[in-house]
Amino acid sequence: MKNKLFMKERSLLRVLVFSVVLTFLLGRPASADWTYTVRRGDTLYKISRRVGVSVARLRQANGIGTHLRIGQRLTIPTGSTGRAARRAGGSRVGVNSYLLARLIHAEAEAEPYVGKVAVGAVVLNRIDSPKFPNTLAGVMYQPNAFESVSNGRVYTNPNADSIKAARDAINGWDPSGGALFFFNPAKPVSRWIWSRRIIARIGKHVFGL
Repeated sequence: MKNKLFMKERSLLRVLVFSVVLTFLLGRPASADWTYTVRRGDTLYKISRRVGVSVARLRQANGIGTHLRIGQRLTIPTGSTGRAARRAGGSRVGVNSYLLARLIHAEAEAEPYVGKVAVGAVVLNRIDSPKFPNTLAGVMYQPNAFESVSNGRVYTNPNADSIKAARDAINGWDPSGGALFFFNPAKPVSRWIWSRRIIARIGKHVFGL
C-alpha cells in the first residue's frame, strides 16, 4: 500500500515538474537579439554608440573583454533593461536620443521638421506597443523594419535638426497622432502597408496604424 502511494506521488511530482518546465519554455518571450559583425577600426565603445547598447551589456552578452577581431560576430542584446524599457505609462526614460536621431536623419533628412519629429514618434510608439520590441535597439534592428538600417545609411551622423527632433519626440511631441507605421507612397512599398489605416500625412510621408 505504501509503495503504491509512493509511486503515485512520484508520478504526480513528475507531471507537476513537466508542467512547470513546459510553462516556462512556452512562456518565454521571443528573443529580439541580433548579430553584429566586427569591422576594421571597430572598438566596443564605437559599437556601443552605433547600436545603442552599453559596453557593459555587450561584454556580458558575449563574455568578452576589450579585444575584438575583424569578422568576429557579436550578439547585440536588445531585450528590456530597467526603466529604459518600461511600457507602463509609456516611459521613455533612458532612450538613446543620438541613436534615434540617426534613424530620423536616415529616414527623413529631406522632410520638414515636423515630419522628422513624427518619424521619431513612430519609433517611440512602437517601443510602447506590445506588438513590437520594447527597446529602441529592438525596434530599430527588427529585420527589414527600416530601409536605412538594411542599407547602412543609419550609420550616417545626424544633423542638428534630427538631433533636436529626436529630443522633441522623446519629450512627448507626436505629430503622427500615435502612428505605428510611416511610408512614402511615391516609392515602391509592400501591398500590405496600404492595409494600414492612414491617420496623418506630413511632407512626403504617410502615417498609419
